Amino acid sequence: MNTGTLVGSLIMAVILVVLIAVLIQAMVRGWRRRAERQAELVGTLPALPDTVGPAIVPPTKGLYVGSTLAPHWNDRIVVGDLGFRAKAVLTRYPEGIMLQRSGAVPIWIPDASITAIRTERGLAGKAMTHEGILAIRWRLPSGTEIDTGFRANDRGEYANWVEKEPA
Repeated sequence: MNTGTLVGSLIMAVILVVLIAVLIQAMVRGWRRRAERQAELVGTLPALPDTVGPAIVPPTKGLYVGSTLAPHWNDRIVVGDLGFRAKAVLTRYPEGIMLQRSGAVPIWIPDASITAIRTERGLAGKAMTHEGILAIRWRLPSGTEIDTGFRANDRGEYANWVEKEPA
């Protein structure tokens, strides 16, 4: 390789690295701005209860897909750690639903806040081929309605959740 080709290749490599760095910085800035806009809408999550009754629906293992502002299935909530996928266990109690996530704070969904439990093809940027996500629509203390998505390891367990839907 001659000197002219080497210099040209190095210049192109530097330009490419700078361009990639600028794109990553823009993505991070967008994520932070979205979090700032959503912080007021989301507010604080409900506190975990001190005690709960026996489980109505046994623990269901799977993946916490994320939460979105209802009814927009692709408007992911990024406030706190709500925007990150994680392995999770979903359990229903008479007082509400407990979503225990690996490496993140558990989410408590009070029974009075739940407006619907259904299956969906997609939520929070995760699309499935057939009703692969359990979506729980509920109202936050701030009054904002959100959908929380959960993909069970065994999709057959969804029947337990949808049948137990509040009237």
